[in-house]
Amino acid sequence: MKIAIGSDHAGFVLKEHLIGFVRSKGYQVLDMGTCSAEARVDFPDWGIKVAEAVSRGEVDRGILVCGSGIGMSIVANKVPGVYAALCRDTTEARLSREHNDSNVLAIGGRLVGPDLAAEMVDTWLSTQFLGGRYEARNQKIRDYERSVYKEEAMGQVRANGRLVVVSHPLIQHKLGIIRDKNTSSKDFRELVQEIAGLMVYEITRDLSLEEIDVCTPLGPTKAFTLAGKKMAVVPVLRAGLGMVEGILRLIPNAKVGHVGLYRDPNTLEPVEYYCKLPGDIEDRDVYIVDPMLATGGSAAAAIDLVKRKGAKRISLVALIAAPEGVARVKSSHPEVDIYTAALDSHLNDHGYIVPGLGDAGDRLFGTR
Repeated sequence: MKIAIGSDHAGFVLKEHLIGFVRSKGYQVLDMGTCSAEARVDFPDWGIKVAEAVSRGEVDRGILVCGSGIGMSIVANKVPGVYAALCRDTTEARLSREHNDSNVLAIGGRLVGPDLAAEMVDTWLSTQFLGGRYEARNQKIRDYERSVYKEEAMGQVRANGRLVVVSHPLIQHKLGIIRDKNTSSKDFRELVQEIAGLMVYEITRDLSLEEIDVCTPLGPTKAFTLAGKKMAVVPVLRAGLGMVEGILRLIPNAKVGHVGLYRDPNTLEPVEYYCKLPGDIEDRDVYIVDPMLATGGSAAAAIDLVKRKGAKRISLVALIAAPEGVARVKSSHPEVDIYTAALDSHLNDHGYIVPGLGDAGDRLFGTR
């Protein structure tokens, strides 16, 4: 993850402390100034630099420090695609990520000590957005943004795709069952389809509607229909096949493509062996599906492949993801939205997600 950090003169000392702290945690840091506590500068100049870097997708997140943090949060939130949170403790930092998906953290250098600030930053960087009902609320903010800003201004926001963890209780309940090693292949297959179907509500939330006239048994009224959207579901063979039927039940008119990749057991890198996509793939919203986003190599390769075939609007849908896989996809394809039902702890030495659910393909098809 790449973090941009900036401050004015009042936040300089704390900024320097946080740069060292964030680097010690293994993150890449871009120091965007200012370079002195003595020379007085105007906070908007530095806040805009960091906020625009986040908006353009040049960095994953931004941290801003001024005397109170208030000014920095105000100016950052003027930049399209930036959701800056002014926080004073670790609870606010955590909630700003879980509930609000904030991508810029503002801190008051004269109000927050270095140790507390470091704790806040650590919490903020490690906390994932919960999605679900919070995603619906945040979507209203994005919708308003699009209605206010010119299309060319919003175009840069798409350079920074979202990670959405779909936390609906029904999904989490069914996910718990498929994690159980004692769940049969029959039940596993059925539940994977059900979870994929439930996730459709979230992954299609941005589809546009247009108003139409219909006549009910009681008279004419206004209703809505999808605004000419064409969709394609592209499973990564073989495990991705387990998700297709569940998705098609909700969007039966979607075309289906197939991408065949396997992971080399020695290098853990993907090897392509098959690709068949709809002929008009460039005109479709493409959902690449694979139950597990582990190392991210296969997902990134699948996205590469469909891009070479002309696809422009691509999302990745997984049941369970590892942070390493998310980082790999974001590094190669930062504009792609990633939807997952769970973000697990880490990968083990064999490239499996922990705690995960084992090998999804083997469990779907009863193989070893």
